[in-house]
Amino acid sequence: MATVHDEILGLRKQLEDHNYRYYVEARPTISDLEFDRLLKRLIELESEHPAFDDPASPSKKVGGEPIEGFRTVPHRLPMLSIDNVYQEAELLEFDTRVRKLLEVDEMEYTVEYKIDGVALALVYEDGKLVQALTRGNGREGDDITHNARVIPDVPLKLTGAKDRAIPKLIEIRGEAYIRNSDFSNLRLAQAERGEVPFANPRNAAAGALKLLDPALFAPRKVRFFAHGLGYTDGFDAVRHSEVIETMRQFGLQVTPELTTYPNMAVLMENIGPMMEKMTELDFEIDGLVIKVNRYDLRNALGNTSKSPRWVVAYKWEKYEAVTKLLSIDIQVGKTGTLTPVAHLQPVEIAGTTVSRASLHNEDELKRLELMIGDTVVVEKAGKIIPHVVRVEKEQRSGSETLYEFPMVCPACQQPVVKDEGGVYIRCINPDCPAQLRERLRFYASRGAMDIEGLGVKMIEQLLDAGLIASLPDVYRLAEKREQMLSLERMGAKTIDNLLAGIEASKQQPLWRLLTGLNVRHVGTRNAQILAEKFYTVDRIMAQSAEDLANVDEIGPTIAKSVADFFASDAGKKLIEELRSLGLNLGSEEEAVARQAAAEASPIAGKTFVVTGTLVKYKRDEIQDLIRINGAKAGSSVSKNTDYLVAGDNAGSKLAKAEQLGVKVLSEDDFEALLKGDAQ
Repeated sequence: MATVHDEILGLRKQLEDHNYRYYVEARPTISDLEFDRLLKRLIELESEHPAFDDPASPSKKVGGEPIEGFRTVPHRLPMLSIDNVYQEAELLEFDTRVRKLLEVDEMEYTVEYKIDGVALALVYEDGKLVQALTRGNGREGDDITHNARVIPDVPLKLTGAKDRAIPKLIEIRGEAYIRNSDFSNLRLAQAERGEVPFANPRNAAAGALKLLDPALFAPRKVRFFAHGLGYTDGFDAVRHSEVIETMRQFGLQVTPELTTYPNMAVLMENIGPMMEKMTELDFEIDGLVIKVNRYDLRNALGNTSKSPRWVVAYKWEKYEAVTKLLSIDIQVGKTGTLTPVAHLQPVEIAGTTVSRASLHNEDELKRLELMIGDTVVVEKAGKIIPHVVRVEKEQRSGSETLYEFPMVCPACQQPVVKDEGGVYIRCINPDCPAQLRERLRFYASRGAMDIEGLGVKMIEQLLDAGLIASLPDVYRLAEKREQMLSLERMGAKTIDNLLAGIEASKQQPLWRLLTGLNVRHVGTRNAQILAEKFYTVDRIMAQSAEDLANVDEIGPTIAKSVADFFASDAGKKLIEELRSLGLNLGSEEEAVARQAAAEASPIAGKTFVVTGTLVKYKRDEIQDLIRINGAKAGSSVSKNTDYLVAGDNAGSKLAKAEQLGVKVLSEDDFEALLKGDAQ
C-alpha cells in the first residue's frame, strides 16, 4: 500500500523528469498547467509532512527566505580569465604556441559559443547542489546559492549518466545569462512600473545575482549554461567534449553547438557558418571559445598568472542601433523557402547604413514577438550581416500591428508547407515564378554557369515578356532574337553579347552545370566531387543513393537528394532537354581520356591550396586545372597540403604554410610543375 512518503518521492521523480525534458532536451511531454498541478500537490504534502523535507526537492525551486548579506568564499581552483584574440592570424599564433609547447604536429580543439553573461560556479556534493559562487576576483567569490536554487535549469540534484556514477564532489562552471526574449519582457515590466529599464541582458543578470531575496531574483528569468569543470573529487575527465555530454546527462543545460575539430585549419574553415548561425540564437554572444580537448594536455600546458594556456576566446566587435520596423516582406528562394525580411527605418551601424535585415523563418518571428511599427535593436557583429536582436516592448504606443505569416506563397498564391521536423516553410509549386526567377539567377551566377549578361534585371525582363518559362528556355533565346529587339532598352549589341554568353556556357565544365541545377543540399564543392568521381551526368544518374553515399565527402543526405533528383520525372526531362540543346554533360570518351591524363599528370594525387590575388588565372580556373590533372584543390592549409599557390596578399594561409613547411609556389612555379619541369 502506497504511503504519503511514496507519493512525495513519486512526485519529486516526475517533476525532475519533466524539468529535464523541458530545460535540457527542450521536449516537454506535459503542459505547464499539468506541471503546476503536480508541483502544487508536492508542496501541499511537504508542508503537511515536514519530516520528509529534502533541500533537493523540486519544490525548492519556488524560492527561499531572503539572506542578510553575502558571504565571500575562496574558490578551490582559481576562476581565471581567458585571453582574447580578434584576428584569424592570432588564432594561428595560439595554435603554434600550443603545439610548440607540447611538441606535436596537430592539436584537437573544441569550439563553442562565448555566452555574454556572468561567470558562475556550481558545487555538487553526492549529486546535491550545496553552493553557487560568482567569479569575484578569481580567487574568491560571493555565495549566491539562494538565487542559484531558483534558476530553472540549475538542477538541485544531478541525474545519473549512462556511463558515469555521480561523483563525490564536482564543481561545474558556466555562465548565468538572460535570454533576449525574456529581457524584452523584463524591460517592458520595468517601464510599466515607472523604472529606468536595464541597458543590456548581461547587466541585468549581474544585478540579479546580487539580490538578497530569491523572490525578487526569480522574475529576472536568469538562466545557466554549463561549459566546464572546476575542482572535482571522484570524477576522471579525459576529453572536454565527453564531459559536456556527461553534464547534459546529469541534467544541466550545456553550451549549445559545441563541436570538435582535429586541427586548427579545419576549425577555422567552420568559424564562418558558426558565426552566421548565431543570429538565430536567443541569447547574447560575444565570440567563440577554442579549447584544447584533452585534459592531460591542458594540464601539461598549465596557466600563466592570469589565464590558462589551453584556451582562447576569438572575439569580434559588436555594434548596436535602435530603429523602427516599417514592414516585413517575404522572399521566395530558389528551393521555395519563404524568408521574412525586415524593412527598417535606415540607421547607421559601424559606418554603414542598414535598412534591411533577414528574420530567417517563422519561428524567429514568434521568438522575437515582432509587430509592425515596433522599436527594435539591430546588431552588426564581425562579418555577420545585421540582424534584429530584440524588441523594445516598452516603446510600444498601441499603434503597432500584428504580422501573420502567409499561408500561401506570395508569388504564386499556392499553399505552403513546413519542412517535416524543420523550421522552414516552403512553396512546393514547381511552376512558382519567384522560384523560377531565383533558380535562373543562381544558374547564371558566377559560382555556377557564369553567363555574362544574364543578371537579375535581364531575367525579370525576359520572364515578364514571356520569352522564357524554364531553364532550358534560356538556350532557345537565339530563336527569339527579333522578339527581344522589341523590348525596352534591349539593343542589338546587348542581345548579341547575351546570346554569345549563353552559347559559351554550353561548354562550361560539368561541375558548374551540377551546381546550377540547384539540387537540394548540393553546393559547389559537392558538385566538384561528383564531377571528379563520375565525369558524366549519365554515370551519376546510374548510381544509387547507397553508391553515392560511399563517395568521400558525400553523406547520406546529399546522396539521397542527388539520387531522388535524377530519378524524378522532372529531373530526367530537364537533363534530356539540356542534352538536346547541346550542353556539356560529359562524355564517356572524355571521361576515359581525362582519367588517363589525370593519372599521367606530374601533379596527380597531390593536394594544392590557392590563396591571394592571382594574375594569370581566376581562382576557379586554376582550381579546375588542378582537378583536371588528378590533384585535389583544398580550401585550407594543413600538414596534408603538398603545395600552396600564393598570389599577392596571401595572408594567413601563407603564414600557415610557412609554419608547417608546405612548399609555396608562384603562378610560374605552378605552371612549371604542371609541365614536369620542376620538382
